Amino acid sequence: MDPLILSRIQFGANISFHILFPTITIALGWVLLFFKFRFNATGDAKWMDAYMFWVKVFALSFALGVVSGITMSFQFGTNWPGFMERVGNVAGPLLAYEVLTAFFLEAAFLGIMLFGASRVKPWVHTTATFLVAFGTTMSAFWIIVLNSWMQTPQGYELRDGIVHATDWWAIVFNPSMPYRLVHMLLASGLTVAFLIAGISALRMLWKDRTEGTKSTFRTGVVLAAVLIPLQIYAGDKHGLNTLEYQPAKVAAMEGNWETQGRVPLLLFAIPNMETRSNNYEIGIPALASIILKQDPNGVVPGLNDFVAEDGTVLHPPVLQVFWSFRVMVGVGVLMLAMSWLGAYLLWRRGAANMPKFYLVGMSGMAFMGWVATLAGWYTTEIGRQPWLVSGVLTTKEAVSTVAAPMVLTTLIAYLLVYAALLLAYMWVITHMAHKAAKGETPPPDPKNAPEAAMMAAE
Repeated sequence: MDPLILSRIQFGANISFHILFPTITIALGWVLLFFKFRFNATGDAKWMDAYMFWVKVFALSFALGVVSGITMSFQFGTNWPGFMERVGNVAGPLLAYEVLTAFFLEAAFLGIMLFGASRVKPWVHTTATFLVAFGTTMSAFWIIVLNSWMQTPQGYELRDGIVHATDWWAIVFNPSMPYRLVHMLLASGLTVAFLIAGISALRMLWKDRTEGTKSTFRTGVVLAAVLIPLQIYAGDKHGLNTLEYQPAKVAAMEGNWETQGRVPLLLFAIPNMETRSNNYEIGIPALASIILKQDPNGVVPGLNDFVAEDGTVLHPPVLQVFWSFRVMVGVGVLMLAMSWLGAYLLWRRGAANMPKFYLVGMSGMAFMGWVATLAGWYTTEIGRQPWLVSGVLTTKEAVSTVAAPMVLTTLIAYLLVYAALLLAYMWVITHMAHKAAKGETPPPDPKNAPEAAMMAAE
């Protein structure tokens, strides 16, 4: 019944639920723009059919993202008043920039995306799609700026314990921001690629072999196959940046207790905080040193370097960071295998002749991007502990004095509501796909595709 732990779990539950939906809308907006461009260029109704199906998924995701984002924002005041009291001079403007430059743009043109295909000129509808996609990316930019500044703060000074901005350029373009932004945008792209490929594979298993379904399936598989090696490269660069600015986090990710060379890459271990060692290690000798230092004898920082003289631990919880990192990497390897296998099968057999085992596997991967995103987010956020803003504000200093039973009550309520909403979201998308596969949603008329597709959507 520790209010600090309960407040951390509550905020973690909120951000875990919230991040699922921007992760979809960030990249899905650009995929919708691609569908619209293809329709404009070819006049083929299958692309407008794909647009009108996935724009409904976009709208549903956008709505849940907005609702959960508002709830999450409330917690800055209810659970973490010390955050805005101490760093509000930086956090406040960055959150305001996100609303002014991104959220308003999305909200203003979303209605045209949803309901304007038959009511405005085609170029207006295409422009609206672009502006919404651009808005979602700008929203991600400002949120990543704030989060990155909390990880690697720059451009500020302390006056009586309060943070004041001295260089907004340094704040926005802090050392970890470019790496974190690219990593997140690619994560969103992969999440959407597997969602599109997975739902399309499910429709194909339901005997929906229309050209539109095959085209969206190809789009998802090819997009995933292109993005996953880029994500692996970006993740490696992000890890090297983290080693430079947050070595304790990397030490926890690697389960490395002593500063030493020839550090193994641990495939399995159970970190033990009491003995400050790992149980049941299975690793590849020197590989962590090779990855992090490009030298098998490269010295990697150890967790024991981050313990104060009075015994205070200044590094994150090791078990959670160690395993969340491995879940993220493991899912990434699975994505690499599935997307490249899919690209090979498309090349050899075409979308119409994909083997059933692959369609089943890909449909099971539809929401796997969420797993990788959450695992990566936990690695980043838990890996920052005990700091809320690295070197400036600890989590303990920012928590409110709300009684533990009250936090626990609201935590349980949040978990129940979020579980219900998440199940409903996944059911709705699957139900939409089933209706489309069974032909219950009328296909667009090639002669009047936007109007017919709009009627089908309504």
